[in-house]
Amino acid sequence: MTVMPQNGQPNHGRTVAKLVGVVVFMGGLAWASVPLYDWFCRVTGFGGTPLTSTDAPDVILDRTVNVRFDASIERDMPWEFRPVEREMEIRIGETGLAFYEAYNPTNRPIAGSAAFNVFPYEAGGFFTKIACFCFEEQVLQPGERVMMPVTFYVDPAMVDDRDAKYTHSITLSYTFYQIDLPPDEDVEQAALGTAPKQN
Repeated sequence: MTVMPQNGQPNHGRTVAKLVGVVVFMGGLAWASVPLYDWFCRVTGFGGTPLTSTDAPDVILDRTVNVRFDASIERDMPWEFRPVEREMEIRIGETGLAFYEAYNPTNRPIAGSAAFNVFPYEAGGFFTKIACFCFEEQVLQPGERVMMPVTFYVDPAMVDDRDAKYTHSITLSYTFYQIDLPPDEDVEQAALGTAPKQN
């Protein structure tokens, strides 16, 4: 919309300022949409995003569910990454412990972060992690191999959910992708040639 001042000539400065304001506002919305969506998924379990908790439930049911573990890496990630155990059967409400193995076969330190989800999606709101390697960034030194634990449970409320109560098998998937190394003194020393840490 062109603003017409009293002299009848268009005021291009105001028009440009309004357009710039609209662009900045839309850019702010786009920037905020990713963290807001991530927060929404973590709170609700939407899209198969597991919930988190500090405590296990008080109730353990007799009904069991089969939990499968899946692992992958982003195309440019040089790590090797796999679940130690492919699947386990646990009772609903029981605390489970699974391990993933990661290995850095390169001659340099590599930092990684894990994205995760649960399938089927309707189980995401009931699959709850108490502790997980995915909660923080991971750095592997040259030649380092580590076991990374995840502690979890399936919320007993799942058996009362209209859709999730028919779930008998849940798949927990992790994908590791490479990130920038943190400004850590040990990492910098390793990058300069310090002997690799072997596990």
